[in-house]
Amino acid sequence: MKVQCAALWLLAAALILSSVHTRGLRKCLISMDTHHLEESFQEIKRAIQAKDTFQNVTILSASETLQSIKPSDVCCVTKNLLAFYVDRVFKDHRELNPHILRKISSIANSFLYMQKTLQRCQEQRRCHCRQEATNATRSVHENYDQLEVHSAAVKSLGELNVFLAWIAKNHQEISAA
Repeated sequence: MKVQCAALWLLAAALILSSVHTRGLRKCLISMDTHHLEESFQEIKRAIQAKDTFQNVTILSASETLQSIKPSDVCCVTKNLLAFYVDRVFKDHRELNPHILRKISSIANSFLYMQKTLQRCQEQRRCHCRQEATNATRSVHENYDQLEVHSAAVKSLGELNVFLAWIAKNHQEISAA
């Protein structure tokens, strides 16, 4: 009887450890000081959002787009939204104020670093894109495309806090796992 209990206990422990290991392989850590990013954004937030002429429009709706993302899609959505900001938003935004421009450049450089980190995960086949993740990022691009380029870039920069909070939240959950 004791041998059977011990065998069952060992089997259960092996299954639990296997499950934890498999879950860990599907996630990619982003070792980034998100607090620094948030501080940089807070310094320019008011100036950026003051330029937003479409207060009732959202591109990156926190409740719809990001909150419904499943843990298995976090890597893919993060990778796609980082690319969205680097390839479109930061390039489309035109800024004359040197202080704001420096802060945006700092954030953009941090995003490039995060992209490289996620690229390594993708090379190791640990960052998969399911249809739901692709649809979520497609929705962001469609929202962006509905506005004039400059207005869309300003709107997206003004909503950067939503994306930064989502990265921080998901990074903390991944770190605790």
